[in-house]
Amino acid sequence: MRKNLLLLLVSVFFIGAPMLRAQDDEVKKAAQAAIDTKVKSNEIKDSVKFWKFSGMVGLNASQTQFWNWAAGGNNNVTGVLYANLTLSYKKDKLAWDSNLDTEIGELYSADLNPRWRKSNDKLNIYSKLGYELAKSWYLSVLGSFRTQYAPGYEYMNNDAGDKVLISKWASPSYTDLSIGIDWRPNDIFNIYVSPVAGRLTFCRDSTLRDRYGIPEKTREDGSLYRPAAHAALGLVIKGGINYDKIKNLKIITGVTLFTPYTSKVQKFGNFDIDWDFAISYTFFKVLSVSLMTSLKYYDQVMIAKPDWDGVYGSEGHPCPRVQFKEMLGLGIGYSF
Repeated sequence: MRKNLLLLLVSVFFIGAPMLRAQDDEVKKAAQAAIDTKVKSNEIKDSVKFWKFSGMVGLNASQTQFWNWAAGGNNNVTGVLYANLTLSYKKDKLAWDSNLDTEIGELYSADLNPRWRKSNDKLNIYSKLGYELAKSWYLSVLGSFRTQYAPGYEYMNNDAGDKVLISKWASPSYTDLSIGIDWRPNDIFNIYVSPVAGRLTFCRDSTLRDRYGIPEKTREDGSLYRPAAHAALGLVIKGGINYDKIKNLKIITGVTLFTPYTSKVQKFGNFDIDWDFAISYTFFKVLSVSLMTSLKYYDQVMIAKPDWDGVYGSEGHPCPRVQFKEMLGLGIGYSF
């Protein structure tokens, strides 16, 4: 009896011990897997905290109707889709910012010929990579691209529907590449200065190159022509504000100044100016009121329209003028 009991205990020991060891190994593996998962989760959280994505998107719509209106006007419906998005990365001494500022809008009026017309059109992209040399001071490389999506026209005679093409995709477009010093005292404001800035003005439509200041060149046979692109080296100054400290309020603005060093058609100190401003307030989570403006001045873009006093440029010829556009809208929008 004792021999049988002893034999049973020995059998249980030799059979059960490996099973217990196997279960213990499985528990250890599960525990290690949980630790690894937690570590990876923390790594992802640590990586995400270096990124910031902000901006505003929306759709504004308006409708205007006139009945026996003595001052005149055109019945119309307008819709504008817009977005201003910024992606930022900041870790240790490295900082990277990219921005997309775009809008496209259409107007419909039964009183106009043609009835469909472009009301808004803009595509601005820039990206800036910097390395911190001292507190708030960065050595940065900046690249940007500006153009429009669709053909734009100047309308001459409404009854006949006459129109003249004045812009289209990449006609014109402006591509900038520069290296300089960027001052970033906080997350709201920055200013960038580059004494080594290149600008490529491109116009793929040959009929528009004169309008956008691409200078003439001489062929081997002595004939004149305007190439598709014109490059210039100069000075660029760029400033920006991205403010979102008040709940539901978003303010984004940026200005770029460029002047070439050596140009046969533009003197140094005559700055080309691009200034965009956008403010948006969101209420009821999905409704927003927004104001967006764009101010431009290009020394080589000739505009023939008279000023408010009805006087044209020198000797009646087209000349550079301040261009300004404003859009105040109520619609569906989201800021973040």
